[in-house]
Amino acid sequence: MKLTKVTGSYAGRILLAAVPVAIASTLVVGGVAQGAVPVSMAISGSQFKIAASELQGTSFSQYAGVATDTAGKQHAVAIANIGQASLTDLCQSVVTDTPLGKVSAIITAGGGGKPAEATDLQIGMTDLKGDTSFDNVRIGVDASTVQTKAKGSVGDFAQDSDSLHITNLQQVSWSTTAAVFTLNGMHLSVDTTGKECF
Repeated sequence: MKLTKVTGSYAGRILLAAVPVAIASTLVVGGVAQGAVPVSMAISGSQFKIAASELQGTSFSQYAGVATDTAGKQHAVAIANIGQASLTDLCQSVVTDTPLGKVSAIITAGGGGKPAEATDLQIGMTDLKGDTSFDNVRIGVDASTVQTKAKGSVGDFAQDSDSLHITNLQQVSWSTTAAVFTLNGMHLSVDTTGKECF
């Protein structure tokens, strides 16, 4: 990790802001919560961006939910569950306001022919772009009956499929959890210009 133009106590503050991003992406999380809230945790007050040149996944479902931050504010999210996911050229970025201005922590992984891998991946997102295809998709099913471990609330609209494939993925999220998340070739960097994945 290389810090540029950052000295003294400010450097420590920026590193502290960056560390939770790396931890959230690499730690083993004890299972995925079931129900309307993406995970059984209070989210931070900042959204983050995720990009990948390709995502391949099996056992997919999606439905609406609510994520609550530590201040008690609720945020509407689309919850996506993927049983097994492979992400090529993964990039995750979060921007933090500091005395030096906007500083970003950027994590990259999954390049060089070794994609990042996730099991029981669950994402609480507000925006998703990419070219997507589904296998054996079901649209309009009850969220409590989707064919994934995590399920939504009875009566809510949902969709599921045996698999999905997304290219040129761009996503804005409040939360991401996984039973196991393997970041092959991970690199964490701090950028003092506020650079993001997209």
